[in-house]
Amino acid sequence: MIQPEIPDVTRRAAVLAGVPADHAALRQVTVVVVDDNSVIRMGLCSLIGASDHLRVVGEAADGEEAVRVVRATQPDVVLLDVRMPRRDGVQVAAEVRQWSKVLMLTYSDAPEVVRAAIEAGANGYLVHGQFQPHELERAVLAVADGAFLLSGSAAGAVRDMFAVPVAPVAPTRPDVGLSARQQEVMELVAAGRTNPEIAAECFLSEKTVKNHINHIFAKLGVRTRAEAVSVWLGGTPDPGSGPAGMGPELGPWTRRSPAGRA
Repeated sequence: MIQPEIPDVTRRAAVLAGVPADHAALRQVTVVVVDDNSVIRMGLCSLIGASDHLRVVGEAADGEEAVRVVRATQPDVVLLDVRMPRRDGVQVAAEVRQWSKVLMLTYSDAPEVVRAAIEAGANGYLVHGQFQPHELERAVLAVADGAFLLSGSAAGAVRDMFAVPVAPVAPTRPDVGLSARQQEVMELVAAGRTNPEIAAECFLSEKTVKNHINHIFAKLGVRTRAEAVSVWLGGTPDPGSGPAGMGPELGPWTRRSPAGRA
């Protein structure tokens, strides 16, 4: 049944109040309801039919039928489910956006689905259970008037779309005048390498590695491997303990040697 037009007195009052004459609230917005669940479809049609500002001009139960109905009726707004037989809502949105505004209305709040729908041209994305029935009229009118609407979880997915990834911050090493080779050796010490392993990786003799480590200790102002690693990784030396499971001085990397030796 065709709903009555907006009363002239209401229209005149709104225009006098500064509301544009073509605002969606001053005319009946036509709607096509698309959902493969007949109960949901019937409920939506009932809600829309109870509004003085909205009018259902078509229904569809699958994606192919949706395209045919929207093409034939060219409504102001299409309420469109996502998961449907034959063609899903994202595919339908990409096609019918040329004729109508598209408001996705579905149970799915999966971020990838929200992003796909918006990229396909949807003008809004509402998730069942995240809005009240009386808010549906306002949502449809807003979309018809050019607004872009999102439910809470859908908004989170959109924020993630445009979030600028934070570049990893390079670790800050103490500037104590270590040579490039000494820095390389110290990185390997911090990675838990033993002297023989460092010697093999850097093509050095073990004696040369020990000499480098002794010079590193002197420049860092530490006496043990554990203290050196703590300072190198941005902490402070703790002579009382090394990392968990390690001795107070050298940890498990190498044999104990006189203080100040590697």
